Amino acid sequence: MTLQELFNSSCARYPERTAVAFVHGEAFSYGQMKKEVEKTMNLLARMNVKRGDRVAILSGNMPNWCIAYFAVTCMGAVAVPVLPDFHPDEVRHIIRHSGSKAVFVSAKLKEPLEGLQTGQLTHIAAIEDFSLLRGTLSAEANVTPATVAETDLASIIYTSGTTGRSKGVMLTHRNITFDAEMCLHIQKIVETDVFLSVLPLSHTYENTIGFILPIMQGAAVYYLEKPPAASVLVPALRKIRPTVMLSVPLIIEKIYRNQVQARFTANKPLAFLYRHVVPFRKAVHYMAGRQLKKTFGGRLHFFGIGGAKLDATVELFLREARFPYAIGYGLTETAPLLAGANPSQVRHQAVGPVMRGVQIKIDRPDPETGVGEILARGENVMKGYYREPEITRSVFTDGWFHTGDLGCFDKQGRLYIKGRLKTMILGAGGENIYPEDIESVINGIRGVAESLVLEQKGKLVAMVHLNIEEIEKQYQQILAGAVQYVNDRKDELNKQMAVFLVELKKYANMHLNRFSQIHSVEIMPTPFEKTPTQKIKRYLYR
Repeated sequence: MTLQELFNSSCARYPERTAVAFVHGEAFSYGQMKKEVEKTMNLLARMNVKRGDRVAILSGNMPNWCIAYFAVTCMGAVAVPVLPDFHPDEVRHIIRHSGSKAVFVSAKLKEPLEGLQTGQLTHIAAIEDFSLLRGTLSAEANVTPATVAETDLASIIYTSGTTGRSKGVMLTHRNITFDAEMCLHIQKIVETDVFLSVLPLSHTYENTIGFILPIMQGAAVYYLEKPPAASVLVPALRKIRPTVMLSVPLIIEKIYRNQVQARFTANKPLAFLYRHVVPFRKAVHYMAGRQLKKTFGGRLHFFGIGGAKLDATVELFLREARFPYAIGYGLTETAPLLAGANPSQVRHQAVGPVMRGVQIKIDRPDPETGVGEILARGENVMKGYYREPEITRSVFTDGWFHTGDLGCFDKQGRLYIKGRLKTMILGAGGENIYPEDIESVINGIRGVAESLVLEQKGKLVAMVHLNIEEIEKQYQQILAGAVQYVNDRKDELNKQMAVFLVELKKYANMHLNRFSQIHSVEIMPTPFEKTPTQKIKRYLYR
């Protein structure tokens, strides 16, 4: 199967059904989308774009993003999706490195392209209306449908990883369509399903599972006109009432901490009951879950979470709230999914069984824990890194792809992710320490917004960014009685902050094993810098 075949098949089977749309605006049926794709293919032909040429898409999510993507891939050219949150220097690097011949760009993101000169770039078009911003068009020409093969390159997606080096992942038509098809063995998708997209289409997670998969099945995908702040998202959920959504952990973790945890730990009696009386906590979570499902429109039956590890405390809330969440694991290099479960199959902190058609093995597992590097093999594994043959060779061994992630299996064959191989810390006694597990404990402490655990001079140091408003709430009774409010407020907060950090360290170490004990806690005055998929850029803090 190719993207060309997938798209044409769906347009023929579901011509009248909605394919892609804005929540409050323009919508395209499958039949209309096909006509727009054909017009855009004609435009690309007049730009002299041919089979194998690279065409970049630099834009936020919108129906025209989807049209541009299918126009490029259906004519045998190669789509180069660019994350909107990339730094302008990185955008320019990607355009040059990929050798893109043309770019579809939104008005808000065109600044990095101004004055950009490369040996290949000849045309720039506005994605809002496909009008030409740079270059000249040849005479009107009919596009002869290209014969696209499964092994042809469909897309080059530049990673937004935490290691600081962006690489172009080459995905073939078969890589992408195979992954989407195998997802159906985890969760059934039908033409009546409604997706609400909140993650960038230029990331392979949203691209394959939140875009290609629903198009394959004749479902509808809706896009927000503005970034997904609460003021935008809540009315959209009310209007669209989605049945399927994809998310990264940060989104649902914020909902839990701001709307559930904060509410039931605001006073000491409630906080005690919430933390120590299990039936009370379960009842609270169940009631909160009912309200959360209403907020999401009342029809949601699949809420996929991927891109990073979900906090254990937040997952416990989702389980007890009976919220239809599901965990998945994969990488850009695997198009992306490797393992996952549907809401009826999830187990606490597991990502589920290996996806059908994919093989996973643990390389050199620890004799006691079974933890080792995850290796993968299957038709969804990338062709390689674009123009990086040495790096490509370094990540393959006898056809097995080295993910760089650490994991293990339980007796039922469910995969558990333990962290990144490069972030694992070797303890003084030879123990394997996974900073992500420690961060999960710290992030569950009220008043902590996010944390990062590093090794410094043989000691574990926790860098913590606090929710100052939350800290102030904890001590508002003390502050209310201050005579000289401003000065006393500052002094008292400093004292209480010192006490808070001592308690934070004490609490965290009570919940950590002996060799994972934190030596010291440092305050981060500003949020950690993150990738577009909201993972902390660890390399910046080493």
